[in-house]
Amino acid sequence: MRRTRARTPAELVRARPEPEFRLTFDGHPIRGLPGQTIAAVLWSAGILTWRTTRVHGRPRGAFCGIGACYDCLATVNGRPNQRACLLPARSGDAITTQEGNGHAPLDG
Repeated sequence: MRRTRARTPAELVRARPEPEFRLTFDGHPIRGLPGQTIAAVLWSAGILTWRTTRVHGRPRGAFCGIGACYDCLATVNGRPNQRACLLPARSGDAITTQEGNGHAPLDG
């Protein structure tokens, strides 16, 4: 009996996605696909946390996936407190780990 190769979901529906693009996370290049959110791109790259909490520095990433809990906050293109589960990823985006509240000290 001959085995056939399992087809991907995209192949099954004959989808023709647009080409992947590149962005960075903490300076490391990762790939994204059109239509993915920042959180989806990070998950696809095996990155599960991209924020630390204000008080104890505990790691956080996506939790609810619908923008209600704010655990997925990230700094995107220098702008802190961006909800990664809602923000579409774009070619060239620079995502960085957000520590605490995402703002530098005022006495800085």
